[in-house]
Amino acid sequence: MGCMAYTAVRQNVWRETAAIVYVSWFTRVMNLEGLSWALWAQGERLTEETGTCGLSIWAQLGLLPSRVASGQLGSYRVAEAYKMVATMRDLGKKGTLEAAAGEALGQTLTVAQLDVCSDESVAQCLSCIQGGEVDVLVNNAGVGLVGPLEGLSLAAMQNVFDTNFFGAVRLVKAVLPGMKRRRQGHIVVVSSVMGLQGVVFNEVYAASKFAMEGFFESLAVQLLQFNIFISLVEPGPVATEFEGKLLEQVSTAEFPGTDADTLSYFRDLYLPASRELFHSVGQSPQDVAKVIVKVIGSARPPLRRQTNARYTPLTALKAVDPSGSLYVQTSHRLLFRWPRLLNLGLRCLACSCFRTPVWPR
Repeated sequence: MGCMAYTAVRQNVWRETAAIVYVSWFTRVMNLEGLSWALWAQGERLTEETGTCGLSIWAQLGLLPSRVASGQLGSYRVAEAYKMVATMRDLGKKGTLEAAAGEALGQTLTVAQLDVCSDESVAQCLSCIQGGEVDVLVNNAGVGLVGPLEGLSLAAMQNVFDTNFFGAVRLVKAVLPGMKRRRQGHIVVVSSVMGLQGVVFNEVYAASKFAMEGFFESLAVQLLQFNIFISLVEPGPVATEFEGKLLEQVSTAEFPGTDADTLSYFRDLYLPASRELFHSVGQSPQDVAKVIVKVIGSARPPLRRQTNARYTPLTALKAVDPSGSLYVQTSHRLLFRWPRLLNLGLRCLACSCFRTPVWPR
C-alpha cells in the first residue's frame, strides 16, 4: 500500500533535472519590492521510450502562466504571468518538455542545463540569473528504487540519496545566503506521502523522503526568523502511462540474492496492489501542479500540503496511533492476508465520496 511516484529498478535508469522559474507576480503575492527570481529544481524520470510523471508535472507548470494571465485560475492570488527557465541534466531529452510547452516556449518558458548532483553545475546555473538572486526555490528533483531489498545494490541506494536528499540540500545551500541577506524567500520541496509513512518494497525511496521531511522541518524553524518559508508538497500516486509500463517492467525484473518467497510476495501481492492503487486513487500531473502553484501564491505558506484527498485515509492510520503499530499491522494484514479486502478498500476510495482529486482547493 502506498505510492510509487518516483520508483525504479535499475541503478541510473532515471536521473534528475532542474529548472529555474522567474516569477514577476511574486512581488505582489509576498509584498516584495522589485523583480523576483525563483529557482526550480525539477525531478525527471526519463527513459529512451517515454516521458515521465515528473516531466509531466513540470510541463503543466510551464503551461500555467498563460492560464494565469487569462484569469483561468480564478482562485489563485496571482497578478501577472511569470516566466520559467526549465533546466535539464541532459538537454538532448528536452523535446517532450518543449512540445508540451507549445506557444509558451520562448515566451514564458526557456530550457537550459543543470545537474542538481553537481556543485559546479548549480553554481553555473545561478550565475546566469540576473543579479544572482533567487526568491523562490521549488525542488522536485527525484529518482527512486523499488523491489526486494536483497536485490538492490548499495550504489543504487546511494544514487537515490544523492539526488533526492543531497541534491535538494545542495540547492538550498546555494540560494539561502541571498535569501537571508534580503530576509525574504520561499523554499518549496516536492516530497511524497512516503515521507510520512513507510511503504513495503519502497524502503530506500521512503527513507530519502523521510530524510527530506526531517531536514526541512528542522530548517523551517530557523528560517522563520529571516522571513523565509518552507513548504513540503506531498503527492500520493500520480497516474501516467509511464507508471503502467514501469509495473510491467519490474514484474519480470531480476533481483539477485532474493529468496523465492519474498520475490513471490513482490510480484504476486505488491505489484497487483500498486496497479489498483494508481487506478483507484492516482491523480494527474495537472492536479499536483495546481497545488504547487497555490502553495507558491500563499501569503502564509503551509509547512506541509498533501495533494490528494483520496489518499488521506491511508496516511491517517499513522496519525491515529503515534506508536506506528496500527499502521504497520494494518498494512501487513491487508497486503499479505486480505489482499481482496485491500483492493475493495481502494475502490471505495475512488467512489463519489472522495472524487475531489486535489486537496485543498
